[in-house]
Amino acid sequence: MRAGKQPNASAVQYREIDAQAAGQRVDNFLISKLKGVPKSHIYRILRKGEVRINRGRCPPDYRLQAGDVVRIPPMRLPTTDHGRAVGPSRPPALSILFEDDDLLAVDKPAGLAVHGGSGVAWGLIEGLRASRPRARFLELVHRLDRDTSGCLLVAKRRSALLALHEQLRDAEIDKRYTALVRGRWTDHVTQVEAPLLKFRLRSGERQVEVSQTGRDAVSQFVPKCLYANSTQVEIRLLTGRTHQARVHAAHSNHPIAGDTKYGDREFNRSVRRLGLNRLFLHAHCLTFRHPRNGSRLVIESTLPRELAMLLDSLGSASPSDDNGA
Repeated sequence: MRAGKQPNASAVQYREIDAQAAGQRVDNFLISKLKGVPKSHIYRILRKGEVRINRGRCPPDYRLQAGDVVRIPPMRLPTTDHGRAVGPSRPPALSILFEDDDLLAVDKPAGLAVHGGSGVAWGLIEGLRASRPRARFLELVHRLDRDTSGCLLVAKRRSALLALHEQLRDAEIDKRYTALVRGRWTDHVTQVEAPLLKFRLRSGERQVEVSQTGRDAVSQFVPKCLYANSTQVEIRLLTGRTHQARVHAAHSNHPIAGDTKYGDREFNRSVRRLGLNRLFLHAHCLTFRHPRNGSRLVIESTLPRELAMLLDSLGSASPSDDNGA
């Protein structure tokens, strides 16, 4: 198809919901099935009533039941400049930290989105599905920002997804990050409790700010190593809001190195001169109960080489006097 022609369009689809898919919201079901279609378009066809369940309209938060028949209208798929439908070209090379019949833990590299959309043709989950065509179920348990690296959980069964989501809601999953922040953070432990409000700019870009009208958000910051003008900290997220670690760090006057959205330009320039070309935020540890047998699982990811090299280039680090790290 030449450029300028109509984009590739799919035919009407009818999907009968089985026990494996039952219980999930219809919007999440469509997002998982319509790979490469922007979320904004999926919510638009839901609002317009073009998606039907058992021949009737449905709200985005409708929970599917076994036996439901979902009608998915013809979709115009995004195209490249050459008129080809955009989709996963080849799965990214991923390091698997843990895997069994219920879940897998992936070591996500920085720069890789967890899912396609918003100008991104494909993400980690689409690549993972493409590399495992026989897998009947692969869904993200949680998300990491595109520029954040580290531990990411993917459920291989719906029962595992629901169990892990329950642990997330009850704050039973311990999520810890390593970050480099501006300035010398000398307090032993700082707990930041600042509600976060998410909104979109005119460009469509997501933005988050501290606001009393936002949702409750709590983070703990523990200094590990003090440098001349920066500090390596461990961040424990007690809630899971969008951009939480980055906004809470900036709110505490210690923005994260390499953060071009909420960070400090001069600080970013100084670490860029030392070779940092990414956000210094790494999800290094997840602790939770196994969704099937309840055993305690600890998933760990080592600090990426480029971040470790930056710490080495900062010179002799001194442990925080308060915590002995």
